[in-house]
Amino acid sequence: MSSSEKPFWKTKKLEEMSAQEWESLCDGCGRCCLVKLEDEDTSQIYATDVVCRLFDAGTCQCSNYPQRQEIVPDCIRLTPEQVAQITWLPPTCAYRLVREGADLHWWHPLISGSAETVHEAGVSVRGRVSASEDDIPLDDLPDHIVAWPMQAPEMLDVPLPSRQRKPAGRKGSL
Repeated sequence: MSSSEKPFWKTKKLEEMSAQEWESLCDGCGRCCLVKLEDEDTSQIYATDVVCRLFDAGTCQCSNYPQRQEIVPDCIRLTPEQVAQITWLPPTCAYRLVREGADLHWWHPLISGSAETVHEAGVSVRGRVSASEDDIPLDDLPDHIVAWPMQAPEMLDVPLPSRQRKPAGRKGSL
């Protein structure tokens, strides 16, 4: 296979991608939209199961993506430079995977052809969000710290969606 036949994420560095390519790398998991807390003493980052006020937990998308930074000033706009520096990007994040030279997982929409596979694989925050940051007092956020956003789901325990399954073939003896 020539490099022109390979997908863009295998032939380009993050810095070389077009805006459209960059945006398409987002798998829609929503893990980066979870509220994070930083320990002032250790600088360790902890994820919560509380989402940004603009996050729609049903669709796993920002309700106002074009203006998110004006509405939520501490919303981080990922750049190639930040991907290299941010330590809290989940291990499943396509930006992180590409930066590290790894391939995208089977459930990534660019591989599967479906935006639903990230949810079917149990990678997204869908069904795991407890509240929006507008609904939780700041002092209660530590009660919502969770470990799963920084963990990769057990891929072996997740059945492939039917469109991804290989045919079983005939059963018989050798």
